[in-house]
Amino acid sequence: MTKKKKLDKGSLITIIIAAALLIVTLVLENTINANSLLFTVIRKGAVYSLVAVSMNLLNGFTGLFSLGQAGFMLLGAYTYAILTIPTDIRDTIYYLYQGAGFRFSTVDFFKNIFGAEDTAGFVSMVLGVLIAIIAAGIVAAIFAFLIGLPVLRLKSDYLAIATLGFAEILRAIFQWDKLGKVTNGANALRGYPTFSDFNITDASGKIVFRLSSTIPLIIAGICIFVIILLINSSYGRAFKAIRDDEVSAEAMGISLEKHKSLSFCISSFFAGIGGALFAMFASTVQAKTFTSAMTYEIFLIVVIGGIGSVSGSCIASFLYIACSEWWLRFLDNTQYIGSFKVPLLRNGFRMVVFSVVIMIIVLFFRHGIMGNNEISDIFNRKKKKIDENGTEENKMHRRLTDNEK
Repeated sequence: MTKKKKLDKGSLITIIIAAALLIVTLVLENTINANSLLFTVIRKGAVYSLVAVSMNLLNGFTGLFSLGQAGFMLLGAYTYAILTIPTDIRDTIYYLYQGAGFRFSTVDFFKNIFGAEDTAGFVSMVLGVLIAIIAAGIVAAIFAFLIGLPVLRLKSDYLAIATLGFAEILRAIFQWDKLGKVTNGANALRGYPTFSDFNITDASGKIVFRLSSTIPLIIAGICIFVIILLINSSYGRAFKAIRDDEVSAEAMGISLEKHKSLSFCISSFFAGIGGALFAMFASTVQAKTFTSAMTYEIFLIVVIGGIGSVSGSCIASFLYIACSEWWLRFLDNTQYIGSFKVPLLRNGFRMVVFSVVIMIIVLFFRHGIMGNNEISDIFNRKKKKIDENGTEENKMHRRLTDNEK
């Protein structure tokens, strides 16, 4: 009879902290100004944290240096938008291409089943959005599988260049006029459900309860929780073995091709979901948004948080977005102290200071904020410390051997 593995103290406290932050967000968005930049940071930070964790799964836990995250986000964003745009407004969005070639909406599908009024309409919208988000992840995973067949034979920088090239090619293809009836070419897709559509309204349309900042946290939190379960499973241990030493992992019976492909597809699946959430955050989808600079941002977040740390990626995501979108914004505006004009403060100076801050963090925190540790490790009383000499038990054995000698 096997014993059930108990939830350790650190993991329990981490779950409590996450639940408390979710409740605080729910309370704040229903009590203070909804237009506050705080909620922009929360929504975008939730999206970036999911994408950063998905990238960390590949780069930090499997040891595959990939830079194609923006491409998979693009696939997820477009899939979500195309599947959820209401059929009655498609002609106005695809007006340059004489109507959309794709005439199906998941939201309309459920509205035809459950109805479009009041609670039934809200339920139909939620179900349609969830199906589209899952489809966004599946489409990204399918492309990852096809791309991974030739690309995953490469290693290190070559793999990074190949995946980065894939993302750039994909961005160019989605702006191609020949695909305009599906992707709308270089024009933006809009009119699909966003986070604001989850706010509960009364009969007059007035918002009575806000959920626009809580929903992205819930969806991103569930996805990150699934990734954590995967990392702690036998597959996760196989990923780590490949990262540490491919030759030893293969000697232990681990199929390198299978597990690399699996890690690549799972990472891309959640990046696709992240792309769908980004589309909901931005309210419009346009291929030119998903540039290589977006991938570099995500990779920078992973490095700042700590390669091999899920907690670090989440913390770094919110800190990165808060600094770039909120805390340093005053540096872009001219400031006066009395009649004295503060020098250097002008449009664009914020990014200069932000770059300096990033350089300082990278120089003095070379392993990132969390290293390869998690928040739960901080609260665990007994933690096995492993260094170059081995485990505590091995060190004790060596001490006893030395004493005998």
